[in-house]
Amino acid sequence: MKKILTVMALATLSASPALATTWVYVSNADSQDISVLELDRDLGVLKPVETVNVGGQVMPMAVSPDKRFLYAALRSQPYRVVSFAIDGASGKLKKLGEAPLADSMANIDTDATGKWLFAASYPGHKITVNAIDKEGSVGAIQQLIPTAPNAHAIHADSTNRFVLATSLGGDNVSSWRFDAASGKLSPNDPPLTGAQPKSGPRHFVWDKAQRFVYLVDELDAALHVYAWESAGGTLKLLQSTTTLPAGFAGKPWAADLHLTPDGRYLYASERTSSTLSAFRVDPSTGLLQPLGQTPTEKTPRGFAIDPSGRYLIAAGQESHSVSVYAIDANTGALGTPKRIPVGKNPNWIEIVDLP
Repeated sequence: MKKILTVMALATLSASPALATTWVYVSNADSQDISVLELDRDLGVLKPVETVNVGGQVMPMAVSPDKRFLYAALRSQPYRVVSFAIDGASGKLKKLGEAPLADSMANIDTDATGKWLFAASYPGHKITVNAIDKEGSVGAIQQLIPTAPNAHAIHADSTNRFVLATSLGGDNVSSWRFDAASGKLSPNDPPLTGAQPKSGPRHFVWDKAQRFVYLVDELDAALHVYAWESAGGTLKLLQSTTTLPAGFAGKPWAADLHLTPDGRYLYASERTSSTLSAFRVDPSTGLLQPLGQTPTEKTPRGFAIDPSGRYLIAAGQESHSVSVYAIDANTGALGTPKRIPVGKNPNWIEIVDLP
């Protein structure tokens, strides 16, 4: 009988799905490297895996849709993007090559097919499209489009038919039609959604159902909710709130925002106060209810939420460390941080789950 129970137990274990391993990539601009870390979900801590030198001021990164490749943009000359293959078993990075970028890029992202890389240039006032080959390496620039001042973020919607890009200095969000076969962008109608003067539209995200777009301003630290009209690729403002703590008296300098995978909570970072703001999301209207702020690493330019929605990881540009926060699923509150030092000026985080 004991033998039968043992066999049954082994069969049950073998039939259980393999637990994913979570790899965390942090770009460190001033030490010119990428920290590769493993997230231990049981303990809520990060464990060092390796440090990869990239030979330039590495800042924005993007992961391919199939999670096999990591792309890192260098904002020091010569401007270029480095392509890496991700080893699923170890999380380590293998360099595949480099390709030129048209300028210093504040943001990069792939389209839904993984065949094209979008980039937005803050100092160059332009957006671009690079090709990605079948082996996962970024290639030549295919298209360059001048924009209003200080292009900052660029992403495609889930249908891969539309691309939005922010202009921080132009106070607008541009909408583009995207042809995934040719990799070409063309202006949508209307081409622009205006914002408040000197607000500085910066980062944005869609909700999973593609009903809403959430946008944070850098210069006034406002946070906006837009209805997304997916048929035409247009935006309609529904709500504006703030990421600033009560009694804030400094110069606003908001940076990043992310939704939890279940869409219940949204978080945004503000660098002057070094805080993370939390908001509860109304599932029917998309509107936000402020939940307050949590102190975090000094100058939190970038952060990310792991695919399970259990942890938020924030990087401090001036603390040269990252912190892991457990997310309370019932309240959205962030737990006591668990810190780990990384390179100098950590500014961007990508998280990948691999079996």
